[in-house]
Amino acid sequence: MSGLTQLHAMGTAERRKEARTVIASSYLGSTIEYYDFLLYATAAAVVFPKVFFSGMDDWVGVVAAYGTFAAGYVARPLGGVIFGHFGDKLGRKGMLIVSMLVMGVASTLIGLVPDASVAGPWGAVMLVILRVFQGIAVGGEWGGAALMALEHSESGKRGFAASFVNAGAPTGAVLGTFIMGAFSSLPNEQFLAWGWRVPFLLSFVLLGVGMFVRLKVSESPIFKAALEQEKREQAEGSQAQDSQLTGSAPARREIPLLQVLRRPKTLIFTMLAGAAGFALQVVLATFAVTFAVSKGADRQGVLYAYAAASLISIVFVVLGGRLSDKLGRRPVMVGGLVVFIAYLVPMFQLLSSNNIMLIFVAFAVGLMIHSMLFGPLAAFVSEQFGTTSRYTGASLGYQLATLLGAGFTPGIVAQIFKDSGQNTGAVVWYLAVMSVVSIVFILLTREPKNNDLQTVRL
Repeated sequence: MSGLTQLHAMGTAERRKEARTVIASSYLGSTIEYYDFLLYATAAAVVFPKVFFSGMDDWVGVVAAYGTFAAGYVARPLGGVIFGHFGDKLGRKGMLIVSMLVMGVASTLIGLVPDASVAGPWGAVMLVILRVFQGIAVGGEWGGAALMALEHSESGKRGFAASFVNAGAPTGAVLGTFIMGAFSSLPNEQFLAWGWRVPFLLSFVLLGVGMFVRLKVSESPIFKAALEQEKREQAEGSQAQDSQLTGSAPARREIPLLQVLRRPKTLIFTMLAGAAGFALQVVLATFAVTFAVSKGADRQGVLYAYAAASLISIVFVVLGGRLSDKLGRRPVMVGGLVVFIAYLVPMFQLLSSNNIMLIFVAFAVGLMIHSMLFGPLAAFVSEQFGTTSRYTGASLGYQLATLLGAGFTPGIVAQIFKDSGQNTGAVVWYLAVMSVVSIVFILLTREPKNNDLQTVRL
């Protein structure tokens, strides 16, 4: 039995059970991938400047460490194209298994990279290479996980279902930050010598868990139906040509990337609409942590404050997705950005307080507001593209948004802060302008909540 026929043959309870299994798998897989990917962000904020860029001025070392961090974001669109192409050609499930394998191996190897005292500058080079593989893996992971959740879900619940994939990001951040925070309680010399490596080495254990779960999920029924429809059309075209003795070959399926690039407006608008959300997210995960510690706050306390705030935000990401099913993706996302702009100044005041409770409030409120944007984003991006190019289009649009919004933002913000005499006002203006740009492009992009996902091309 095939595709949607198989899905329709199931009872309602069975379909919902299957959807819940897929959503849980996507959430777990996303959590593991983002544990690996965002663990690097924490290490770039508190470890790498001292381990791989020692001997530099403190903020110069931070900017250099954020440069290696950016390499992963540069690679994410490449991962989106590679995994998206094969995901649209061969299926979503297989690509998710490969992406998890690449991420797990790369992250484990990061924990084995020798520091500057042993390898000199080659340690940083190895770090960048492994970070690129992390970026390729997460670039392929997100699109597949979001589409599996989306394409298994009922109409009217897609925002809620896809939000679990994005909820994996703060869950992974919580897991990574708590583990890194636990090892940061070691004496500073031991932490910098070997303690920071253990969370990366644990990636291999998480890889085994993730692979076990991911192998059990079924392929997207919407994708299977679209693939079968195309095969029928090609067979009918071939038969018609044979009967006419034209000798010409049947039309071949267009490359998914070309399908996406034929509508560049959708790709560009999607990228710019999502960029600010990633900028705000990564500033909280990196610069805000470094900033709070530089004002005298305890490093471990700041890491735990961020982790606890991320834990709370998981619920709000899912609520944001659910709210977008009722109100639409655009109103919820724009509302979140507007409120975040207003919150930027008090957020930095709280972060500079040298009070762990106030720093926790700064992170918690910021992440809760950000969730109103982040929750609907997975559905908002994925619903813009047709079935046979959705993996490629959604992955590329989302990953270009991460590159534009998050890849270089920590380094840019740190440089702005340094050049302005450590004045947060310039940082606030930079983030506010990025947010306004995203608001404009969200409003220019069509509301996708009621799009028919079974359409081969939108």
